[in-house]
Amino acid sequence: MNQEVNEIAGSELPPADTARADDFLDPFEIRVLAVLAEKEALTPDNYPLSLNTLTNGCNQLSSRDPVMSISESSVLDILQRLMQRKLVVEVRQAGARVSKYEHRMRVKWLLEQDKLAVLTTLMLRGIQTAGELRSRSGRLHEFASVGEVETALQFLVDKYPPLVARLAKAPGTKESRYAHLLAGEEVLEQQAIADAMAGSASVLKGGSQDRIAQLEEEVSGLRRQMDDLMAQFAEFKRQFE
Repeated sequence: MNQEVNEIAGSELPPADTARADDFLDPFEIRVLAVLAEKEALTPDNYPLSLNTLTNGCNQLSSRDPVMSISESSVLDILQRLMQRKLVVEVRQAGARVSKYEHRMRVKWLLEQDKLAVLTTLMLRGIQTAGELRSRSGRLHEFASVGEVETALQFLVDKYPPLVARLAKAPGTKESRYAHLLAGEEVLEQQAIADAMAGSASVLKGGSQDRIAQLEEEVSGLRRQMDDLMAQFAEFKRQFE
């Protein structure tokens, strides 16, 4: 499922003043926010983050889906947009030579650490089951059971507006999957189409296998008939010898 997302030279990110329907975030904004929340839990001694550290976290190859490549200047532009929306604040520490940044998701959406851990993991790694979220968010928050993860997910689903959605089960799977809604519901539509295509492919594959089995049975029947005819012919021939 991993795929790499690179910036497009000259127009890699939408301009800050671009009007967008509703109050959704683009994939780069989601990545910056998620990295801030992740590093707050993983490296509290180095939090808030400098621009350089934040950029490295955004471009990290592990625990990211999709993998991205974002320049420092682009991250700075993203931070400016997120600060305008009260999702990030700039922190100037006494004696520090560079500005640092921290997220405000916990305050803006009234999230305790368990809910924030689940949401952050969805933002960093895409659609997942509750079991996958439990195993992947352990360093952000230790869940005692999958049931605790599902409780946190339900809180995020029930918020108004909702931050997370439960997706229909994929063909051949038993567990429900979850996706964040920070980029809008387009991801749900895309996943529904992907699931439908996967289901159709499965049906076609299953149909092909059934047809092959039918043909093999017909060939076996023809061989038996041929053997019977040859035996009858041999018996008939012996009558004239």
